[in-house]
Order: sequence, then structure tokens, then C-alpha cells
Amino acid sequence: MAYYTGKGDRGATGLLGAGRMAKSDPVFAAIGGVDELNSAIGVALYYTHDDRVRAMLRSIQNDLFIVGAGLASRKANISKAELGGGAVARLEGAIDEMGKQLPPLKKFVLPGGCEAAAHLHAARSIARRAERSVVEAGRKARVGANVLAYMNRLSSYLFVAAIYLNYIEGIKESHPSY
Repeated sequence: MAYYTGKGDRGATGLLGAGRMAKSDPVFAAIGGVDELNSAIGVALYYTHDDRVRAMLRSIQNDLFIVGAGLASRKANISKAELGGGAVARLEGAIDEMGKQLPPLKKFVLPGGCEAAAHLHAARSIARRAERSVVEAGRKARVGANVLAYMNRLSSYLFVAAIYLNYIEGIKESHPSY
């Protein structure tokens, strides 16, 4: 099995149902952004010791593969997996559950803390960039409302998970001084 094809050596690559397209197309920027986010979550997962957060991060990684497949599919039914509204509800439920255990947040938080939280903060900023790319790709390709809501909620989940992990580790959040 070859791990490369060489077909993209001239700056174009294939998209399911759309033939070859420039690698600089906004759809590929979105696919790459979602892939980068998935990798960042994989790094955060390595450092996360809380079982509930770990399970959620694994679920998010799967969801992001579904998002990427949807972005890569121009024809209906090419990708059998579709991100349903339950994925957004799952994120919201996890945010609410962790939030119940946290003290009220009254100041901005500087990214950092324990290793897992620091990586989740990095993933959160990547999630926001990926979301912007997905929104931009939506001007050219079909991007469902569930995907847009999911990408928006995901950065919130990653933020709350980071401050939650710091909280259970006994690490106080740092705040900017003005």
C-alpha cells in the first residue's frame, strides 16, 4: 500500500463529488482547520486524566471526522455519517455539568494551568479559527446548521473543560491585569 499518490503535486486535490480543486480553496482550508483541531484535541487528550473529559474528547474527535467528511462530500449521500443536533446538545450538557462544579467566572482567564488545560486552551483557539474557516467554506459548499452550531459550541466546551481541569487539580486561574 502506498501512503502517497503524488496527484496533488501541482496544487490541486480531489474532493468527493467535485473532481479536482485548488488546494487553496476555502473548503480545503476548512477541512485542514478541522483536521488541525482534531490533532490538537488528541494532544490534549494525552494529558487529560479526568475520565469524563477524556470520553468527551474522544467523542469530539469522532464528531470532527464527521464534520470533515461532510465538508469533503459535495454530493448528497457520499458520506453516510451526518452530524445531528444531538451532538450540540451533548456539548451543552457537558458544559452545564462541569459549570455546576465551578465557581462563578467574573474575570477573563489567561490560558494555561495544568498541562491538559493548557492544551485545551490551545485547542480552543484552533477551534475558533476552524469555525471561521467552516463559515467561509459555507459560502461555497453545503454546511449544515448543526455543523455551524457545533463548531461554535465546541470552543465553549474546550474553554470550560480547561478551567474545570484546573479547578479539580487545585490550580487557580490567572487573570489579566490592566
